[in-house]
Amino acid sequence: MDISALPVQDMTTLTSGAVGMKQSKTAVAAEQFEALLIGQMLKTERESSEDGWMGGGGDSAAESAYGLAENQFAQAIASRGGFGLAKTIQHALDSRTSHASDNEPVVKK
Repeated sequence: MDISALPVQDMTTLTSGAVGMKQSKTAVAAEQFEALLIGQMLKTERESSEDGWMGGGGDSAAESAYGLAENQFAQAIASRGGFGLAKTIQHALDSRTSHASDNEPVVKK
């Protein structure tokens, strides 16, 4: 497998080991949600000042590059634990799911 052809996110998954590959769907969704929120925070900060948090640049090419950089940076932060929001969301969803399955009636055939 040629890893140079993989997107950056897939290469991160490959290098994170088996633990990252065995994440539940709720863990992955929670991490992506946290990355989205972090990305929005970075974008808001950049747009709120003249030069932004990454420096100057007013043309559309720079804006696109900043947007890509913010998304990758947000994904990197979230994949390494972020602010802990993903763990909180995952825990809440997992406990809610387990409580729902505990309350389901057992159907005998």
